[in-house]
Amino acid sequence: MKRMDFLKSVAWVAVMPAVLFAACSGNSEQQAAGAHQQTYTCPMHPQIVQDKPGTCPICAMDLVPFDKNNKDATLTLGESQITLANITTTVVGTGALSNFRQLNGRLVTNPENTAVISSRVPGRLEVLYVKETGVKVIKGQPLYRIYSEQLAALQQEYLLAVAQVKQFPDDQKFRQIEQAAKQKLLLYDQQEAQLRQLTAAGKVDPYVTYTATASGIISQITATEGQYVSEGGEVMRLEGYQQLWAEADVYPAEAALVRVGQQVKVLVAGYENEPQQMTIQFINPALQTGSQLMQIRGTVPNPANQWQPGQQVNMLLPLASKGNVISLPVDAVIRDGKGAHVWLETAPGKFAPRRIRTGMEDFDAVEITEGLKEGDKVVITGAYLLYSEYILKKGADPMAAL
Repeated sequence: MKRMDFLKSVAWVAVMPAVLFAACSGNSEQQAAGAHQQTYTCPMHPQIVQDKPGTCPICAMDLVPFDKNNKDATLTLGESQITLANITTTVVGTGALSNFRQLNGRLVTNPENTAVISSRVPGRLEVLYVKETGVKVIKGQPLYRIYSEQLAALQQEYLLAVAQVKQFPDDQKFRQIEQAAKQKLLLYDQQEAQLRQLTAAGKVDPYVTYTATASGIISQITATEGQYVSEGGEVMRLEGYQQLWAEADVYPAEAALVRVGQQVKVLVAGYENEPQQMTIQFINPALQTGSQLMQIRGTVPNPANQWQPGQQVNMLLPLASKGNVISLPVDAVIRDGKGAHVWLETAPGKFAPRRIRTGMEDFDAVEITEGLKEGDKVVITGAYLLYSEYILKKGADPMAAL
């Protein structure tokens, strides 16, 4: 019996290495199979990982393949890829940074550049040379023609006075009468050239053409052809757009932040790349009717008439400023629930994420308080594409590796 137990033990010792080798080989094959098994993730939700194609249970996007064993936290792109992705970089330096508060506003007509065209004499409008609003006119351009019996009577009076002066050139009384009659016509906006034509013709002309007293845009026409207008009656209105008012709304709690003479930046909608510097000229001391808003106002130049009254503007009110700080464009910073990071070009075509902390921020730039130093080469356009490319290739959030 003891001999049989001894033989069994010897046999088990003999086969044990083979059994262990087969088990190890099986584990190695399983590990190799697992290492080469394709995995899939969601481009928007990298926490979703599957071993087969499908859709994301969160956003229903198609899952994309990725290499879960690639632990390198950098991305390497070719020159053509960098060009197509519009990836540009800048070398970090220090400078000044200001913080602003955005105020909503609008452009309005400057009444100082508004001219009212009124009838100098009572009469009937025979012709309106401009019959619609929005038409641009220049100074001296004919606007309307009027028939005036009163003007005809004054012209006749002037012709008689001129004739008397010619007949009695040494009579000072007749000369004074002639000057008085001429002055009346000048007050009715008759020009010297028109008076010379009148004396040369020797007969009255009750039809008078009036011209624009200023250049501008016709904003309103209040009379029609054939209408009788009184002396001083409004015919049309001209508005000049070479300067416009920029008005913005301010809450009473913000009133302490503004003052007359303060410099602000104005961004016209659609022309944000052409900021205008403006000086606050007026602060309305009363709230607008039916609201809890005050108004501030200033003048912005508009020499090319590229802006029109009614356009929306953003007025940037400076609140604080810092000097000698590191700042980056806002689009260079990627933010998520785990913090903020930027992308650095560590070598030509090689990019790596860097965790940062941010400080003061305005609409264009953000202060970097930690994570960067002068001389770092930071991606300022295309950073989000690098972020997406990292998720696609690595199947993980870049912040997880920082």
